[in-house]
Amino acid sequence: MNADVVICVEGLGKKYLIGHESERGHYTTLRDVIARTAKGLSRSAADVLRGREMVAGDEVEDFWALKDLNFQVKRGEVLGIIGRNGAGKSTLLKVLSRITEPSEGRVQIKGRVASLLEVGTGFHPELTGRENIYLNGAILGMDRAEIKRKFDEIVAFAEVERFLDTPVKRYSSGMYVRLAFSVAAHMEPEILIVDEVLAVGDAAFQEKCIGKLDAVAKSGGRTVLFVSHNMSVIQHLCPRALLMRSGNVAADGETASIIGHYLSDARKENKIALLDWTDRITSGEATITKLEVGDDEENCVVFGQDFRFRIHASFHGPMADPTFGLIIHDATGSPLVNVQTIHHGFRFGKVDGNISIDAVIRRLNLYPGRYLLSPWIMDSAAGRDVDFPRMCAELDVIPAPGPHGDLKLDSTWGKYYLHSDWQLRQC
Repeated sequence: MNADVVICVEGLGKKYLIGHESERGHYTTLRDVIARTAKGLSRSAADVLRGREMVAGDEVEDFWALKDLNFQVKRGEVLGIIGRNGAGKSTLLKVLSRITEPSEGRVQIKGRVASLLEVGTGFHPELTGRENIYLNGAILGMDRAEIKRKFDEIVAFAEVERFLDTPVKRYSSGMYVRLAFSVAAHMEPEILIVDEVLAVGDAAFQEKCIGKLDAVAKSGGRTVLFVSHNMSVIQHLCPRALLMRSGNVAADGETASIIGHYLSDARKENKIALLDWTDRITSGEATITKLEVGDDEENCVVFGQDFRFRIHASFHGPMADPTFGLIIHDATGSPLVNVQTIHHGFRFGKVDGNISIDAVIRRLNLYPGRYLLSPWIMDSAAGRDVDFPRMCAELDVIPAPGPHGDLKLDSTWGKYYLHSDWQLRQC
């Protein structure tokens, strides 16, 4: 293993046994029940004798939560791990944290590991917050002198001073995670592993945790593995990301690109007509039936050129002066641009039946990359959404030929390219 590499995963696999009740007819006889019970008991006894896990059900299936996983993490890297539910992210973290043994392959880790995987992991419910700080710190590898030196800092960060001598079984889930995160973050591990658990905390504490993770990452030499479904946080914290799919690494690279793959996967798996798009706010008075983007079927526009789109909709009754709009989101889903008819004084009178509306954004100067689109209709008089299918289409902004093509437009610098004039004067 290279001297700079602190985590090396080679051919990693983790298999679980899943039990099923076999399909039977509507009626079950006493003989069937006795035979099934005897079969289950004999199989359980065999599992115990062979050292295998006991599984309920009379049929057993092998399920590979991880299969043939290969990647490396260098010292000081902050690695985001993303993927849909069931992709194997949490199983991977449990293997890396030595909570679960792999079924095949190997994992090499250099350095002390601290992990925060589930709310209250390593806490004893009957012990107080004070006692659990020492207990959890010891589990994570801190000696008593180190815990005592950092005790006040841990308590202050967790904001549990008033409840320090209260058994943690009386803590809310938010208090649990505040204290657990504070202990893990202050033990100064070489490798810190954090699962989606931060989502339990309130918004203010999540912001505080992100700041702490940022500080840990920038302190030099410490490695962070971070799992989250919050793409904005992943984008902010992690220069590199892994996309997991069905227990394997589907993509590995620069974070913005990997997030784009992840969101694109989600849309491909839910490739349905806009009429059936479920992620929408609607009053039922009108339905956006189609969104046409760009000048071709590739949903792309050249950087710096006009961006044209067309919204098709069906109104189920007359509506006076509806407002039409389009939101452009970045790859994490954060809104960047919201153009709408009412801001430009466009009024269309009474609208009814099937309609289409054409629009153009002049000289679109978004940096080249992939963006998401949300068309919407609002009842101007009532001030409410009529139909709003969220992030239902993609837009690729591609580099322009000629002078703009020579311009290095790095999306990590920002989202917009603005023309500006500069003048140097000798003082």
